[in-house]
Amino acid sequence: MERAVFVYTTYPSLVEAEAAGRALVERRLAACANILPGMVSIYRWQGTIERGEEVVMITKTRASLADQVRAAVKEMHSYATPAILVIPLESVDHDYLAWMTAETEPEASK
Repeated sequence: MERAVFVYTTYPSLVEAEAAGRALVERRLAACANILPGMVSIYRWQGTIERGEEVVMITKTRASLADQVRAAVKEMHSYATPAILVIPLESVDHDYLAWMTAETEPEASK
C-alpha cells in the first residue's frame, strides 16, 4: 500500500486556508485538511524580523500526490513564498490509510 504524508503549510487567514483545504479535498488531492487557527509566527523576511498571525493547515495525502498538492497550494496561495513542507509518516493505522487512499483516488477509477 502507498505511503502517506502530511503537507504542512501556513496561511494569513482562516478564510484562505479553508478555501485551499476544500479545493484540495474536492480535487481528490487530499483526504483531509486540518486547519488550526491562532498561530503566531516570528520570522525574518527581506532583512527584517517580522511577527505574523497565521493559520496552520496540515493536509493528509499520498506520497505520490505530494507534488500535485505542492503545485495546487502555490497556485492558490497569496504568499510569494509559502511554507510547503512534505512530511513522510513512519506509521499509519492500516484502516485509516485505506480510507485515505480511497478518498484520493480519481473519481473515474472508483
